[in-house]
Amino acid sequence: KQVYSGAVNLLKRAFNNIINNAIYYGGSAIILLTRSSNTIEITISDHGPGLSTEEMEKVFTPFYRGESSRSRTTGGTGLGLTIAREIIQMHQGTISLSNPPEGGLKVTISLPI
Repeated sequence: KQVYSGAVNLLKRAFNNIINNAIYYGGSAIILLTRSSNTIEITISDHGPGLSTEEMEKVFTPFYRGESSRSRTTGGTGLGLTIAREIIQMHQGTISLSNPPEGGLKVTISLPI
């Protein structure tokens, strides 16, 4: 049995932001957890449209909202992924985005054990 120690409320907030994005933009969130000898890898995938290569890094920029039709009344402030990245990095982890061949968006988080 392996236990990961971290700031529970912060990690909860980071994963909540990512999972909510997957559900909102991709219609679902598929979560997979794998463990190696020194890392835990969590992937959150959806079946949405994915992101352009240009947007892959922009979505981590504060106040950036990819969908131009969104406003503060219909969407968030554009801080969710910025906050998630800061929390993951605070735990010496990494977060990355990719568009799998089968479609959708895949968020991969790696945390050291």
